[in-house]
Amino acid sequence: MTKPLLEALEVGQVVTESTLHFTRDSLVRYAGASGDFNPIHYRDDIAQSVGLPGVLAHGMLTMGASVQPLVAWLAGAAQVTDYQVRFTRPVLVDAESGANVTITTTVGAIDSDAKTARFDLKVTFNDETVLGKAQVQTSFA
Repeated sequence: MTKPLLEALEVGQVVTESTLHFTRDSLVRYAGASGDFNPIHYRDDIAQSVGLPGVLAHGMLTMGASVQPLVAWLAGAAQVTDYQVRFTRPVLVDAESGANVTITTTVGAIDSDAKTARFDLKVTFNDETVLGKAQVQTSFA
């Protein structure tokens, strides 16, 4: 894989498109790794008892997994210096079919003098945005 060059980027350019598949197993594994054992992330009865439609993916799992296609694409050519999102909707993870989250990464801004680029992530589940204003600042210096 060739490392991307700042000089080759253009604002509006799509650099990654991918789909993540979350299962209930994914949620349990993430709970173990993060220490977040809130039962709304693995038990339908508890999630529904607090007014949720079902088991939700951890917000931080969605956030962390969504930046990975960009990190892989960068292949060490740049470092992530800032990553911010706004959580807009939950990702419901069905016990049987799981949940597919789609991520499209687009070049949002380039500062050639500072050797930085901002990448904008469009993260959706069932055609609805789940991470709003998801922006990744990178340094190619």
